[in-house]
Amino acid sequence: MKQAQVCIVGGGCVGLTLALGLAKADISVVVLDGAPTQALPTDEYGLRVSALSIASQTLLEQLNVWPEIIAQRACAYTHMDVRDADSFGKIAFNNEQLELEHLGHIVENDIIRYALIKELEQQSSATLMFDTQYQQIHQSESDVFITLKSGEPIIAKLLVAADGANSAIRKQFNMALSFKDYDHHALVATVKTKEQHANTARQVFLPTGPLAFLPLSDEHTHSIVWSTSPNHCDELLAMDDTAFNKAVMAAIDGQCGLCEVQSARTAFPLKMRYAQQWVSGKVVLIGDAAHTIHPLAGLGMNLGLKDAAYLIELLTSDSKEFASTRTLRDYERTRKLDAQKHIAMMQGLKELFEGANPVKKLIRGVGLSLVDNLGPIKHLFAKEAIGK
Repeated sequence: MKQAQVCIVGGGCVGLTLALGLAKADISVVVLDGAPTQALPTDEYGLRVSALSIASQTLLEQLNVWPEIIAQRACAYTHMDVRDADSFGKIAFNNEQLELEHLGHIVENDIIRYALIKELEQQSSATLMFDTQYQQIHQSESDVFITLKSGEPIIAKLLVAADGANSAIRKQFNMALSFKDYDHHALVATVKTKEQHANTARQVFLPTGPLAFLPLSDEHTHSIVWSTSPNHCDELLAMDDTAFNKAVMAAIDGQCGLCEVQSARTAFPLKMRYAQQWVSGKVVLIGDAAHTIHPLAGLGMNLGLKDAAYLIELLTSDSKEFASTRTLRDYERTRKLDAQKHIAMMQGLKELFEGANPVKKLIRGVGLSLVDNLGPIKHLFAKEAIGK
């Protein structure tokens, strides 16, 4: 039998960040994940990347994970270029305008996970159990009982569900969920371009959805995230490389010159999920188990890391009862409000920028131009974009 103060189900970046923050505060934690541990990253870029904000970088620095991420592979971006393909609207800003060293980093998710696991393996308060699945979960007023498929029991004071968008734990405990199909699929791939990316994160809003060009460590290589209608996504996936290269270059309006896809292409449906209840007794939701959001602003990973950071802060400052009802309700209330704000903001942006309605086009063009030319408003927009 294993005993721990916290059991985390889900060994992705958010669950591992929470585990590391707790372990470094001498809070005993067990992480369960059905997938294998993360292998050493290869020379080939991973398809899933995140635009880490400065706030997320600061958290990972505090946990002593950032040096390993930088040692492996990451790209600091210093410029952002956002434009509407169907109007004259454009906004651009850079680190110097905000008196910052950079605006953020593009990092492969596999590298973040690898660095977290490497640091967690050094913590005596942490137990990592990969290739491990649970069979049953029950809770009393003060404890949670987890039975593994091997039959081994685990007893914890708190169970954290970091088991992703389709969280089985959320379903088991009947935690209500608001749901909206964005009617978009996100196609991801790695693309090499003739022109250097100049450490610029680019996004163009097309009538069918946004296309992001995210700079990678090689100065001619980008990770692209193309959010578009399911039918158009199927067409893009079915193209041969030559046709796809032409489609990408046309969509980005040739900003980076000739494009050459370097990887397989894969796609996944985009859905908004928002748990109306984040706490059930001693069971708590975090990250994608609690919320998923459209990737057009690259906020998903950062929102999850903010969940982890706030829960670490609350649990490590509990002076009386560990994981008290009051503490868990504070977490739920505070993080729900932040998630609500960003979900609503992304929905508004998606609706404003999709389609070819002439009135929308005018609003987009005028709006982006005003933001780009009015210093104080532009700074507010930029600081929101980088998580400040």
